[in-house]
Amino acid sequence: MRVLNQRAVLDRLRRLGAATRPQIAKDTGLSKPTVGQALLDLERHALVRPIGRTTSGPGRSAVVYEPNPAAGYVLGVDIGRERIRAAVADLGGSVVARVDERNRARSAPTLVRTVTELASRTAADAGLALADVVVKVIGSPGVIDQRSRVVRHAPNLPGWESAGVLDGLETSLGPVVVVENDANLAALGEHVYGAARDARVFVCATVGTGVGMGIVVDGVLFRGAHGAAGEVGFLPFGRSTTDVQRGQFEDAAAAESVVALARERGLPARSAREVFTAARSGGAQALEVVRVEAERLAFLVAAVSAVVDPELVVLGGGVGSNVDLLLSPLEAALRTMTPLAPPIVAGALGDGAVLSGALAMGLDAARELVFEVTL
Repeated sequence: MRVLNQRAVLDRLRRLGAATRPQIAKDTGLSKPTVGQALLDLERHALVRPIGRTTSGPGRSAVVYEPNPAAGYVLGVDIGRERIRAAVADLGGSVVARVDERNRARSAPTLVRTVTELASRTAADAGLALADVVVKVIGSPGVIDQRSRVVRHAPNLPGWESAGVLDGLETSLGPVVVVENDANLAALGEHVYGAARDARVFVCATVGTGVGMGIVVDGVLFRGAHGAAGEVGFLPFGRSTTDVQRGQFEDAAAAESVVALARERGLPARSAREVFTAARSGGAQALEVVRVEAERLAFLVAAVSAVVDPELVVLGGGVGSNVDLLLSPLEAALRTMTPLAPPIVAGALGDGAVLSGALAMGLDAARELVFEVTL
C-alpha cells in the first residue's frame, strides 16, 4: 500500500505539475498524512524535490514539490542515411545535450560503432557516462523483427539487414536499449510534442530518402502483426500487375525520384531541396515536378485513408515537409480520387521528429523503471 501511495503521488505530480501536500491530497483522494509520508519517501529517494513555498492565500505557507528531473536520463538516437542525431533528456523532458553529425558509415559494424561513439559523446556533453542513462531508444529505418533479431527492409543503410545488428547495438550501448522504426517514432513525436497532439487517430508520412508512415490509433502506435504497419514504400504503383515492382511507390515518391523528375524536365537539380527552392522562386519546371510529386503523394493519402480513416495526415521528411508547395495540387488530386480526404498538415518538428519521438518513448519507460528500481 505504501508503494501504491508513492506511485499515486508521483503520477499526480508528473501529470499535473508541481503542487503542495494539500493539493496532492485533494487530487488523489489520499489523506494529508499519507501524502506527507509518500512525499518524504520520494524525496529521500531523490524522485521528488521541494522547489519553494506558497506565497499567497490564508494560513501558513506550504512546501511545493515537483518530480526531480535529475532522477534519471534518457538517450534518443535517429539513424538516417545522411545524418545521425542524438540527444539526452532528463526525466522532465528537457534536452540537456544534443549532437548531430553526418553518417559516413558504409557497413553495419561501422554504423554500430559510430552510433555508440555518438551516444557516449552526447552523454559526456550532459556530464554523464553512457551507463548513467536509464533508457536508450534508437530510431532506425526498416521493420524491427525482434523475433528473428534482425532489421528488415532497410536498403538505404548498407549491411543494416545483416544478422547481429540489434545484438550489436544492445551490447555496445548497455542495458535497456529499444530499437524502433523511425517513422513510428516521428509519429509519436508529432503526437506528444507536435502537430498531432489533439488527434486520436492519425498517420504521419515521412517522405525523404525513403517513404514511411507511422500510424497512431487511440493514441497508441499501431505496428501490425509483424511490425510492418506503415511500410507504405511497398504500396503497388503501376498501370498493371506486370508494371508493378517491389518497393515501387518509394521509388516513385522519395527524394531521388524528385531529382530524376527534375532532370527529365531539363532542370539540373542535385537534390530535392534544390527543386523545391526553385519552385518557391516560381520556376515553371520545378513547379511541374512539385505537381507530379503531389499527385503521387495523393495516391498514398487516398490508399491509407480508405483503410485507416485517419482524422489527420501529418507530412514530414525532407520532401514531405514542403507542404506549402505540395498541399494545393495534392488536395486537387485527392478530390478526383476519393471522397475520403482528411486534413493534411505539415509536421511541427521538422528533422527533429524522430529524435523527439525517441525521447518521448524513452521517458515513458524510464519514469516507470526509475520508480521500480529506486523503490
